[in-house]
Amino acid sequence: MSKWTEADIPAQDGRTVVITGANSGLGLRSAVVLAEKGARVLLACRSPERGQRALGEVAEVATGPAPELVRLDLASLASVREAAGEIRKATGDSLDVLLNNAGLMAPPKGHTVDGFETQFGTNHLGHAALTWLLMPALRGSDGVARVVTLSSVAATGGRIDLDDPNYETRRYFPWTAYGQSKLANQVFALELDRRLRAAGEPVLSVAAHPGYTRSGLSSGMANAQRNAVLRAVVGAGAGLSERLLAQNTRMGTLPQLYAATAPEVEGGAYYGPDGFGGTRGFPARVRPLGPARDEPLGAGLWQLTAEMTGVTPDPA
Repeated sequence: MSKWTEADIPAQDGRTVVITGANSGLGLRSAVVLAEKGARVLLACRSPERGQRALGEVAEVATGPAPELVRLDLASLASVREAAGEIRKATGDSLDVLLNNAGLMAPPKGHTVDGFETQFGTNHLGHAALTWLLMPALRGSDGVARVVTLSSVAATGGRIDLDDPNYETRRYFPWTAYGQSKLANQVFALELDRRLRAAGEPVLSVAAHPGYTRSGLSSGMANAQRNAVLRAVVGAGAGLSERLLAQNTRMGTLPQLYAATAPEVEGGAYYGPDGFGGTRGFPARVRPLGPARDEPLGAGLWQLTAEMTGVTPDPA
């Protein structure tokens, strides 16, 4: 592809899209663009207040059905189950795109309401459970549905410890835990595609990453710091780095928009920026990381995810 942009997105009339974390950053930009192209967009957001603001922004530009808000807290499996049921009912079990976009980055050590390490539980387990629970709706698409899962350049330094995903015996470092969670996103996306193809399912699973983008994650990371001085220092450093080095959200969103809409997208592919070190530029197909191509690791993560979430994998 050569300098693919939002202008190259085909009309999305008749398509239904669910976007997690659609209240800000990459998720909000994706929702705006797809609604402008005619898609019915369901914004799956944790905060009702921020979700309502985003809903109004998307509604102003929508050229097709009015966007809708779904309450989703990926750090709560009960919320994931409830949201999946609401989405299936609202769509009549007909969903064209699930964009697993939401995430949090490098907070101090904490746990989800279900007791999982916060980043692994939110970034990976919540999205994996949601994907499995929505598979009946994805099968109900009139065309070939897609699951697009967002990874990160930070996955490059990640390592998945299947014996200690929650850092119960390992020492916790925010960035290594973030790397593990984003690598898990990529490993899961490719394992899901392997199983979909083996089952002959009419659904594609792909992964994407935004490079280094002003997405709002850095401010979230700063706000998560418990110490006020550290919060200020992290916020100032992250803000300066983003202003000097990061690309804007419009560019950062292109890989996931390409993965969600381009006719030539193939299952099991990975898309990211084509520029300096994969940190910026126009979308291109890039080589998945070695662990994502490791089938035993993919199978191991698949089984571990099922055990931790209590959700039946789909396809089985």
